[in-house]
Amino acid sequence: MNKMRTFILICALAAGTVSAGAAQSSDASKAESGTRLTPDEIFALYQGRSWLWNAGAGYFSPRAQRFAAWTDEKGKPSYASGRWFVTGRGKMCFRAEWRAEDGAASDLTCFSHSKRDGVIYQKREPNGDWYVLKRTPSRVGDEYRKIRRGDYVASRYKNIERRLSRDR
Repeated sequence: MNKMRTFILICALAAGTVSAGAAQSSDASKAESGTRLTPDEIFALYQGRSWLWNAGAGYFSPRAQRFAAWTDEKGKPSYASGRWFVTGRGKMCFRAEWRAEDGAASDLTCFSHSKRDGVIYQKREPNGDWYVLKRTPSRVGDEYRKIRRGDYVASRYKNIERRLSRDR
């Protein structure tokens, strides 16, 4: 199961991948002095959308706040299902069971959100760095450009699920 824990960590990191240099000290000070997003603001950012990662994607369903994801990090496919939720302290989290060729494990991943001067900042909890999630108007480097309306997960999820169940 040690391999699975390492795999979960890789998947979780993929969920929060940000380009090097995107997290600058000025972003941190602006985010820290900003205001936390309300639950309604966070729901509006994620509900019914897919977050496209370097090697996968996660979908935040509006139906019962289900969360589904897939990754294919280093040629090792996995998929996850669970729930996503928002806290009153400006966090969006998803708890999911990740399944891969060598087993399954549960993981909780959370992101904090803050806003200042029309810019929304995000950081992976507990030890991530603040970075720009979304600006208005958006810019090329904004992470939110990878969050798109609709389900970009279901078909790939089903394919990986079938493949892994067939290989057992």
